[in-house]
Amino acid sequence: MTAAALAALRGRSRSLWARLGEVDPRYLVSFLITLILVLGEARYGILGGYDRLAISLGVCVATELALARLVGGRGAALQSAYVTGISLALLLKPRAGLLWPFALGAFLAIASKYVLAYRGHHLWNPSNFAISLLLVIAPGSVAILSHQWGNHLTTNAVIWTFGLLIASRVRVLHVTLTYVVCYLLLAAGRSAIVASPLMAELAPITGPMYQLFIFFMITDPRTTVSSPRGRIVVAALVAVVEAAIRLAADHHVAALSALYPAPPILALAIVGPVAKAVDLCAFFHNPRPSP
Repeated sequence: MTAAALAALRGRSRSLWARLGEVDPRYLVSFLITLILVLGEARYGILGGYDRLAISLGVCVATELALARLVGGRGAALQSAYVTGISLALLLKPRAGLLWPFALGAFLAIASKYVLAYRGHHLWNPSNFAISLLLVIAPGSVAILSHQWGNHLTTNAVIWTFGLLIASRVRVLHVTLTYVVCYLLLAAGRSAIVASPLMAELAPITGPMYQLFIFFMITDPRTTVSSPRGRIVVAALVAVVEAAIRLAADHHVAALSALYPAPPILALAIVGPVAKAVDLCAFFHNPRPSP
């Protein structure tokens, strides 16, 4: 490639990056969740039926509109309902023929934003809360997406490229990278402790469940703490709690068995709300001066 062609390519890349920065972050997030849905369904059929998607999206949107109207003075967050509905449709895998988990999960997810709030902020990521609750109260009926994308490099490359790019533009890349690095280090440690193959410990992070978790749940701007340093600490803590849950499962600790179906999601459900509540308490007791 000539110097002139290389300079032209760099110029186009900078122009594209600048345009991407002008796009509303909510549209970028919606694009990414839609990309995961389309690729996952086209290549692997991970959705399991469009009726699931219709129910999840429909109930999420309807609940959001109804509760926003009931509360009054608050606009309906339809983008949040859209992302939540797709996340639930992709992640929830109930027993064959059961559709109620999608309807109940969608209602619980959106209602949690209005009911489980502290000082005007909801504490759980909506889909994280609904999935965690369903896994705990109905383990015999509800499971979670666990199979991998396979070894197809292109699928992973497309999703990770767009995911990292959008995370950077939405300014949550530090959260994603912190969790990924901690996951890899802790997976290596767990491999040494339980004498399991290293690749078997690392492989789950390439799966669709982890991609949804990394790019949507743990980075949710509405439920993360206020400072970049705090978000890094929380992401690391989630990875540590997840690793602890996995080690407990390896050693068959019965008291923690309810957490075993989805360690990262349940680790976030434990750590995230506590961190958010502490952060809100600190903010309201020691408000930052106005700029």
